[in-house]
Amino acid sequence: MQNSSMPRTTVILGSLLIAVGVIGYLASDTSSWTALIPAILGAVLAVCGVLGRSNPKVWIHAALVVALVGALGTLRNVLGLGDLIAGEADRPLAVISGTITFVLLVGYVVLGVRSFIAVRRARRAGGGQLSS
Repeated sequence: MQNSSMPRTTVILGSLLIAVGVIGYLASDTSSWTALIPAILGAVLAVCGVLGRSNPKVWIHAALVVALVGALGTLRNVLGLGDLIAGEADRPLAVISGTITFVLLVGYVVLGVRSFIAVRRARRAGGGQLSS
């Protein structure tokens, strides 16, 4: 995975999540720290992406674990979309922010899995042994 674009993608995703968290925090009337959860996830992912430039095998795997846990954590907000559409959501901003975070993280996990599959196929085609 030496020429992988995943470290760059990870940094971009981290930056987007930081923006989602900061905007959610600033737009919230109560300014709850929980509005910053996407930003916290984004910061961790951005660090993984930067470190992944030198050792992608380790750091992109770590980033994907963080993304998967983050997606599972935001699933509850996604389930509130029906209430949001009906105008009955208790915390509409949390539902919106959580849904955006969920979509970004799931998309990242899909890209990461596809990247790993492509690397394994390339190694097989090149006759190299699999080490991960």
